[in-house]
Amino acid sequence: MPLTREQARQALDQRGISIAEFSRAHGLNPNLVSDLLAGRKKGRRGEAHRAAVLLGIKDGVVTDVDDFPPKPND
Repeated sequence: MPLTREQARQALDQRGISIAEFSRAHGLNPNLVSDLLAGRKKGRRGEAHRAAVLLGIKDGVVTDVDDFPPKPND
């Protein structure tokens, strides 16, 4: 089950990680991460989706666009 936005923010606080630090570590725009945690963005596509999944506020898969569609196993 995904975290609420507040739970995700608390998880960052408990670990002593700022939004800027989390963003740098994952190659994300810090304004986007802040918008997701504040509820101004939903995280449906692209970088917003990736950020929401990494924050734990959305169930989903983070893949590189080049890896889609998945290639069949040999």
